[in-house]
Amino acid sequence: MSRYIMIRRLRGPAYLLLVGVIALLAQAHILGWGKSWPLFLILAGVLMLAERAALAAEGGSPPMPYPGAPYQGPIDPRAATGIPPYPGQPTAIVPAHEYDKDLDGGQS
Repeated sequence: MSRYIMIRRLRGPAYLLLVGVIALLAQAHILGWGKSWPLFLILAGVLMLAERAALAAEGGSPPMPYPGAPYQGPIDPRAATGIPPYPGQPTAIVPAHEYDKDLDGGQS
């Protein structure tokens, strides 16, 4: 597993751990919830820096784009050339011989 994916998977548990630590500090009257919001920003920044460092060490971009991102190329490499994806198969959604059938379903 790549380091980038591992850091991404640890993001949720890191926030949950921070919430637990802040809850303990709030219970001990050391730090209140109203003054703990900078810790969440610091944690987010540290995690983003760690993700970037892992990507730089791997020498690439994220393995998959975010959900809903447009696909960068054709699904089938032959689709851009106009060659049908499966040789011998029609490329239309509706087969060409659909209207040659009998109206009663082929039964006599």
